[in-house]
Amino acid sequence: MKKYFLYQVDSFTKEIFTGNPAGVVSNADGLDEIAMQKIAREMNNSETAFIFEGGEECDVAVRFFTPTNEVPICGHATIAAHYVRAKELKLKNNSVVRQKTGAGILPVTILNDGEDYKIVMEQGKISVEEISAAAQIKIFSAPGISSDDRNKNCPVAVSSAGHSKVMIGINDLEKLHALAPNLQELAAISHEINCNGYYVFVLTPGEEFLAHGRMFAPAIGIAEDPVTGNANGPLGAYLCHYKILDTHGKDEINFRIVQGEKINRRGTIRVEVSLQDEQPTKVKIVGNAVVAFKTEIEV
Repeated sequence: MKKYFLYQVDSFTKEIFTGNPAGVVSNADGLDEIAMQKIAREMNNSETAFIFEGGEECDVAVRFFTPTNEVPICGHATIAAHYVRAKELKLKNNSVVRQKTGAGILPVTILNDGEDYKIVMEQGKISVEEISAAAQIKIFSAPGISSDDRNKNCPVAVSSAGHSKVMIGINDLEKLHALAPNLQELAAISHEINCNGYYVFVLTPGEEFLAHGRMFAPAIGIAEDPVTGNANGPLGAYLCHYKILDTHGKDEINFRIVQGEKINRRGTIRVEVSLQDEQPTKVKIVGNAVVAFKTEIEV
């Protein structure tokens, strides 16, 4: 039996009980996959992060589990994990941590934010691929999106920066908040297109936030995720890839996004996209966090 430190952390917010909750085990060395899966199921957050000691190639290794299975990387749980680590180590200066994940070794920057911390996560390799017309019909049918609802400037595509999501642009905020998807249908489509998450968004340029979004991933046990780093980072890559945002002559675009409003877990993310020849080459997400509680378990 070993004692492990277990946290509940709300990411992409500084207000407890908002944003996206993640479990964090800060001293996970010694846990096997079976134990990690059981802890993630018990926590019942969309993801729980397990922090392991690093080695020559990395400072730390982090593994991510939903209540039903392991995933390569998770945005909000990365923010949560490194926020906990910064608090435990009482970091005084800005620092960069090399994090080994299922999506590769990626840098995470911890910024001092007054007496608190802000976490910057560099995401993985960018890819954007359109979806077949037949699959699109099913994707729109499951959440009840009509042809008139669609934003015709936004192709339906799978965008990834380490963990892929289907990007679905619609026109109206009221429609976004009214969506009640058929989760069984979405889960079935996931197996056909090899992508587990669906990010539905409305662009609101000129306002405080560039977009409002909702993310559904029932195939991996997440009916609706409150605030999703691995959707909003890929959204930034997608918007630049298709030049939905003006990339002409720019080497970086950044903006803020709000998510979780429908389910009363509102949180905000800053997205930073690096560009080369007007195409996205790197994506970072920036967020705050707050500890909801800490406990100890023996496994």
